[in-house]
Amino acid sequence: MSPTQTAQLMDGTGLAKRVAEETATRAAELTRRTGTTPCLATVLVGEDPASVTYVRMKQARSAKAGILSRRVVLPATTTTAELVDTLTALSRDPHVHGILLQHPVGPYIDERAAFEAIASEKDVDGVTMHSFGAMSFGLPGFASCTPGGIMRLLDEYDVELAGKRAVVVGRSAILGKPAGMLLLAKDATVTYCHSRTADLSAIVAEADIVVAAVGRPRLIRGEDIKPGAVVIDAGYNPGNVGDVDFDTARTRARLITPVPGGVGPMTIAVLLAQTVDAAARQLGSHL
Repeated sequence: MSPTQTAQLMDGTGLAKRVAEETATRAAELTRRTGTTPCLATVLVGEDPASVTYVRMKQARSAKAGILSRRVVLPATTTTAELVDTLTALSRDPHVHGILLQHPVGPYIDERAAFEAIASEKDVDGVTMHSFGAMSFGLPGFASCTPGGIMRLLDEYDVELAGKRAVVVGRSAILGKPAGMLLLAKDATVTYCHSRTADLSAIVAEADIVVAAVGRPRLIRGEDIKPGAVVIDAGYNPGNVGDVDFDTARTRARLITPVPGGVGPMTIAVLLAQTVDAAARQLGSHL
């Protein structure tokens, strides 16, 4: 790219809207066939303002997509055992088809133990070890929603992955690690990096696809982006700042996601789509 060119923005908002419309159509058809409306249960521990706002937004999007919402709010003093009991009860409830545990859940809760209390067939957020294993082996299951959204964006913009060098910066269990496995399944050559990686700039400079998911504002320098690369910024930091130095990166990349409006909307779109998928499987109806 010449210095005067800028990357094309990958419109996650527009794509998410189309996915949500498709999901609403499928939800309506499932309800018509079975007489049962898909239901997503959202569990919130405490009253963290950002989490409360996010849950309300998910409820609104669910309603628009024809999905019922069940909001379960637990006090901040909830113990791991109490949270596990709540999630186990929801897993056994035939009227609930998908379960989302809103995180963070607080410093005194074993988040992994809580995630594992979610039945795999209702793990529409793709957070359990079963889901990660199934995704890694290419077996039926649910992908973590943000990585799943990233893959849909790459597909929407016809990004060729086979044989390409993909660098994932971040190693969280529900973002960085599954994103790398999904890229690997598409025949990309994947390198995992993180905030402690030595000479990160040199590794990023070799990448055809960069996925930034480390939670550090502007950790990825724009000048390190390989000319013509595809940049997926899955970070979100205060002030609407991503993990990539957007202004500079945009002058070098071919495609880039904005923050906000890139990866974020796709996360919710995939969550709702997978809730309808889960309901269809549980109700024995193939959409």
